[in-house]
Amino acid sequence: MGSTPPAQHSIHDPARATTVLPPVIQGGMGVAVSDWRLANAVARTGQLGVVSGTAVDVMCVRRLQDGDPGGHIRRALAHFPLPEVAERIVATYHLDGGRAEGVPYRNIPMFSARPAQRLQELAVAAGFVEVFLAKEGHHGPVGINLLRKIEAPIPFVLYGAMLAGVDVVLVGAGNPHELPGLIGTLARGDDVTWALRVQQASHSDHAIAFRPRELFHATPPVLARPAFLAIVASNDLAEGLAGSPSARPDGFVVEGPPAGGHNAPPRGPRRLDARGQPIYDARDEVDLPAMVALGLPFWLAGRYGAPAGLERARGAGAAGVQVGTLFALCEESGMAPALKAEAVRAARAGAGDVRTDWRVSPTGFPFKVLSVPGTLSDPEVLATRERTCDLGMLRVPYEREGGSLGYRCPAEPLASYTGAKAAREANAQGRVCLCNALLASAGVPQSRPDGSVEPALVTLGTDLEGIVDLLRHLGGQRETYTAAEVVEYLLGA
Repeated sequence: MGSTPPAQHSIHDPARATTVLPPVIQGGMGVAVSDWRLANAVARTGQLGVVSGTAVDVMCVRRLQDGDPGGHIRRALAHFPLPEVAERIVATYHLDGGRAEGVPYRNIPMFSARPAQRLQELAVAAGFVEVFLAKEGHHGPVGINLLRKIEAPIPFVLYGAMLAGVDVVLVGAGNPHELPGLIGTLARGDDVTWALRVQQASHSDHAIAFRPRELFHATPPVLARPAFLAIVASNDLAEGLAGSPSARPDGFVVEGPPAGGHNAPPRGPRRLDARGQPIYDARDEVDLPAMVALGLPFWLAGRYGAPAGLERARGAGAAGVQVGTLFALCEESGMAPALKAEAVRAARAGAGDVRTDWRVSPTGFPFKVLSVPGTLSDPEVLATRERTCDLGMLRVPYEREGGSLGYRCPAEPLASYTGAKAAREANAQGRVCLCNALLASAGVPQSRPDGSVEPALVTLGTDLEGIVDLLRHLGGQRETYTAAEVVEYLLGA
């Protein structure tokens, strides 16, 4: 590619100012790998910086308990439009000088169908903080990535992000057809009824209520409506969303099986290779001419993290690419520095082993795992971890006899999962507590009473060649690189 940056794509909606979406979208990697620092650095280059909306409430309070180095969380909270809420959060969680070594983090309550008012306030404030800091000091575009699978916090975190002026909302890991309606409702400040997907439900009216008026104790502000990009892995879902007046997004991110994190399961009968990985075939390839025919811009993800990948994507009619792995290992990402260094070392040595694991995620979706010594990718480390469920982000509601709701996760202790919650033991085999593991990979592992800390789990895409090529592009001697250097590399500058 030459040195002229690819053209940007404009989206216009009468309800908001024109949103200009650039050719490079930085992947919204959770937990806190795509944190505000990374999104801010990418947005300063004019490309779309994206914060992960997963567990932002937990990250907010853990940063405060670590003393809030630099004062960033408190600075953002000082701009939160509900000062009394901000002051209460700081008074509750901030520790001058940070936790003493080995002292456990104070956890927040788990979300349920009726979250306490204080938990609602925290989720809204945390969404605001992450986006406010990502947008601070520049005029570049900032987005937030939300997982449809982790549905209970979505209205609250999204509202906080919109209060901070988020430009783009990206949602995947499920069918996000309700998101355009939710965004519109939140922008108007109207009451929200957010449907919950409940296992064994006898009726379909299980829902979470969110009332912005109760949050403000007055008429809430009318907010700008951000653009919405649906993350899809099939033409069927894209066509269904594009053809629905109520669900039509502003564009798509098309993620292929090589992308990191969660992947869509293969279409057709379940087949595994010799390593136990799901086998994808031609049925899992997205028909790109059909995507072009939908008339909406789209970005390609999964093995497009190189200048040739961007050129190939644009040649196929895409507006650009979404890139995760390269940004996950840059200096500004939220991944723990030691894990980043190990991943870069392995990639340079040609020893990076990324496996698509059918069992590790409690969601049941295939999940990419990088083999790193001392992490849960090591069977011995996994075997010695005592099962616990103290965060509950991946719990799913189920209907008990009599109609009340319970909550369970295949990675929780077996006695509770298969006992009173009456779930099948086979569904728990091989599952990992991603909540604790991914927080550990973000450098905030929970300390346990026995003196241990939660082990991490690292997820990357299968294409590690871009890391080696980027370092070669930078001279071959570098061990680290910046987000701006990733953008320059991708655009061929």
